[in-house]
Amino acid sequence: MSGFLIFIVIVVAIGLFVITIYNRIVALSQRTEQAFADVDVQLKQRHDLIPNLVETVKGYASHEKDTLEAVISARNAAQAATGPAAQGAAEGMLGAALGKLFALAEAYPDLKANTNFLELQRELSDIENKIAAARRFFNNAVQEYNTSIQQIPGNLIAPMGSFSEKEYFEIPEGSRAQIEATPEVKF
Repeated sequence: MSGFLIFIVIVVAIGLFVITIYNRIVALSQRTEQAFADVDVQLKQRHDLIPNLVETVKGYASHEKDTLEAVISARNAAQAATGPAAQGAAEGMLGAALGKLFALAEAYPDLKANTNFLELQRELSDIENKIAAARRFFNNAVQEYNTSIQQIPGNLIAPMGSFSEKEYFEIPEGSRAQIEATPEVKF
């Protein structure tokens, strides 16, 4: 009888251990989903500002049609992107297009002095900082989740719940270089 009791205690202990690990993985997965939702909110705010910015620039630089169309096209692509990897790439292209738009403003002193443009530029800069913070939080949550399903015992329990690795939200190196490069303005 005592052998059977020891067996039951061991089975219950293993069961509780598995449940604890499983619940931890679920909590980490939910944390990544919540963190991505935070990134998405910031991206939506950014996307909502862009048409106002383009309209303001259009009033001063309507003949810069290619640049304005590139910004709108990049915005539409960023809105349509799904998943962290695709969104990261699309946001990188949008950032590069916005960089060209702001460089364009340097060639138009009246636009550069326009209070509406300056306010939109300030708001966009603030949102960019919030996006960067939200992206860091999301990527940290993904790293913690991915680590938990790759380490023992998580790697033994993760397949039971069909848990798989999640993607990071990263701007591709090529897009990052375009964003960080100083745009060339010609008069």
